[in-house]
Amino acid sequence: MLIEIDDKSGFCFGVVRAITEAEKALAGGATVYSLGDIVHNRMEIRRLERMGLRTVTHDDIPALGGQRLFIRAHGEPPTTYRRAAALGIEVIDATCPVVAKLQARVVRAAEQMRRVGGQVVILGKRGHAEVVGLTGQVEEPVTVIESRDDLALVDFARPIHFLSQTTQSIALFEELGAEMLRRAADPAQVRLDDTICRQVANREQHLTEFSRRYDRIVFVCGRQSSNGKVLFEVCRTANPRTCKIEEAAELRREWFDGASSVGICGATSTPKWLMHEIADAIAALTNKTE
Repeated sequence: MLIEIDDKSGFCFGVVRAITEAEKALAGGATVYSLGDIVHNRMEIRRLERMGLRTVTHDDIPALGGQRLFIRAHGEPPTTYRRAAALGIEVIDATCPVVAKLQARVVRAAEQMRRVGGQVVILGKRGHAEVVGLTGQVEEPVTVIESRDDLALVDFARPIHFLSQTTQSIALFEELGAEMLRRAADPAQVRLDDTICRQVANREQHLTEFSRRYDRIVFVCGRQSSNGKVLFEVCRTANPRTCKIEEAAELRREWFDGASSVGICGATSTPKWLMHEIADAIAALTNKTE
């Protein structure tokens, strides 16, 4: 059976940078506390935990005085940095540069909208770490929308500055932006600010083409990965014989019955080593019964 790993799948630049910074910080052997999962992949987290990484929540911060706190690629609102400084916590900031630039744009957008009585609207997943960090950049309320249904939350009589979480779908952003222009009392007062990371967004077309080349697709990602859910649906739309797993133990021999080729791909939070491990497991599983 032909088994191939997508060479464009795996960690995006921001995640590579965060993992590299974490490994540097852990090299000395001292514990580092990550504020939230450093990456939405349980297998990679386990690897880093063996090196001394510990995952904490905002509720744990008061007990971390004098310790090292790792800010992951998703970023954090300014209040987190101020709180850490007040407690004598050393911050290791691994915010993705693309996310950091978007945070600054949200601040500027809020200032502009304040002057004209407008509103900032962000396409994103409510409660997602990046979105929490974005909305926390300003004191004014920021409207977060996830779908066309959420447009009911937008006041179309006022100016709008529409931005996006970096990992959202370009097609969805364009669809909702067009609808905003259609509904707005004054379309000239609607600014569509496409802030989607192209390193992530360009994977959609690539994965569509990749998925069509194989009899079976195995998509690898953590269950909590927002990006993974989007890209998995891209693959499944292109090839209905697509399955999603988090680790090799979830593989089933019957999935490969009648297949002569398998493509393995993953999310921006999926480590390359894990995809190679799953490729080896598929080879062992299929060879064992043939």
